[in-house]
Amino acid sequence: NAKGGKGSATLSMAYAGARFGKAVLAGLSGRRRVECAYCKSDVSDLPYFSQKVVFGEGGIVKVLPLGELNEYETKRLEEAKEQLKGEIDTGLKYAETESLA
Repeated sequence: NAKGGKGSATLSMAYAGARFGKAVLAGLSGRRRVECAYCKSDVSDLPYFSQKVVFGEGGIVKVLPLGELNEYETKRLEEAKEQLKGEIDTGLKYAETESLA
């Protein structure tokens, strides 16, 4: 409740961004760090997924497995994958038509 319910999502995103940036920079400087990242992945049947990765001198040097999921988590993952598939497809179609350089 840092801001009494107003803007707390902004603080959460800022904290997550700072944590992510710190992990990437530490990895690039040779100090491996584990953090979550949304990246190309083979941990599911989707081409991109968010999971723990190891950052090293070459960026992401290892994608870690999801680990064991209980029945509830497996069900929720399948529901989320339906939504994610549509979002990934939309993003890939957009990238095909736009110059990203």
